[in-house]
Amino acid sequence: MPPRKRPLVPVSARRRLKADEDYFPFNLLPVECQLHVLSFLSEVDKCSSALVCSSWSRLVRSGKLWRVADYSRRGVFHLGQEGLLVSNREFERWKAWVHHYTHHLISRGASLLTLKASFDLGDQCNKWGELLSHLLENVHCRDLSHLDLNWTFTLLEPLDLRVHYSSSSHQDNITKMDQVNNFQILLARLAQSCPRIIKMRLHFDWSETSVALITQFQHLRILELKYFWVFKGVSPSTLQTLTKSLPNLKSLTLHVLVPLRNLGISYTLESLSLEFLDVSPSRGLVFSCLKLPALRELRAKKIVRGITLDRRTRLRIQSRWPCLYQVLREGTPKLQALNNERLLPNWKEQSYGELTSILQQSCYCLQHLDSWLW
Repeated sequence: MPPRKRPLVPVSARRRLKADEDYFPFNLLPVECQLHVLSFLSEVDKCSSALVCSSWSRLVRSGKLWRVADYSRRGVFHLGQEGLLVSNREFERWKAWVHHYTHHLISRGASLLTLKASFDLGDQCNKWGELLSHLLENVHCRDLSHLDLNWTFTLLEPLDLRVHYSSSSHQDNITKMDQVNNFQILLARLAQSCPRIIKMRLHFDWSETSVALITQFQHLRILELKYFWVFKGVSPSTLQTLTKSLPNLKSLTLHVLVPLRNLGISYTLESLSLEFLDVSPSRGLVFSCLKLPALRELRAKKIVRGITLDRRTRLRIQSRWPCLYQVLREGTPKLQALNNERLLPNWKEQSYGELTSILQQSCYCLQHLDSWLW
C-alpha cells in the first residue's frame, strides 16, 4: 500500500500555526508569577516594560516590584572619577534625581526589603535626614531586612562645598553634633518602622543613646559598625552591652579606632549567639575577656600605631593585657578558624608554629612582638 500523503496546508496557515506555537500566554500566568518574572528586571527596564500594555503597566505599579531603595548608586550619572568629583551643576542634577527617585518609590507604593544610602545627615541645607524619614513614612517598610547607611558623607557632593563646610574646627564640631542628632532621630524612626532588620551596615558614634537604639533591633543577625570620628572613644561597658543585648546576632564586624588617651584599655565581648567576629579593621582594640561559646571564626590584626613611647611606659601598658591565645582558650570553645587559617583540633591543649605566627600578627601581649608601639 502506498504511503498516505500529508494534506497540503496553505503557507499562511503554516505561519499562523508557528506563531501560535511561539506564543507564550504571559497574561494567563498567576499574578504572583508575573511579578516574579518582572522582578528580575532592572529599575529602568521595569519602567520601560510599563509601556508595553495596560496590564503590564498595572503590574509595574505593584509595590512588590519595588523592593530596593538604592541612593548610593554611582552609575546614575557618569560624573567625574568613580562618580565622586562633580561640579555644582552636576550635583544639582543629582539632587533632582534623588527627589524624583523618592517620589517614584512613594508613588509606586514600594514594599522595601533593602535601603542603601550615603547622605551627610549634618547637612542643614539639603536636609537628607528629612528626605529619608519622608520615604519611610510613605512606603511599606515593615519587612525591611537590609540597611546600608553612611550618614557622614554625601556621595556626590562637590569638593568645594566640603572644603567650605569644614573651614573651622568649631564648625566641624557643630556639624558632627548635627550628624549624630539627626542619625539618632533616623535610627529611632527605623526602630519603630522597621523592627525586622536582620542585616545592618553603618557608621556608629558609640553614644549611650545610639547603643540603646540599635539594641532595639532584636532580629539583627549581621552587623557591621564603622568608626564615626577618630576622636570618639568606645567605653568597654558600651561595647559589652551592645553584644550582650542582641540575642540573634551571628556576625559582627567592628571598625574601632581607640584614641591615644584610651591607650591601655581592654575590652570584654559577651554573646551566646555570635559565630563570626571580625575586628581586623580596628586599631588598638585589645580583648581581656571573650565569652563567646558559639564563635567559630575570628579575624584580628595588630596594626602599627606609629607611637613613640619610652620602654617603661610601653611595658607598663602591655603588661595589663593577657595573651590572646589564653583569652581564646578560655572563652571560645568552638573556635575553628583564626585569620582565615583553619585551627588544629587540639589547638587549645597545645600551641604550634602556624598558630604562633598568627598570634604574632594579632596579639598585643609582650610575648608576641611589641614593635607595634614604635
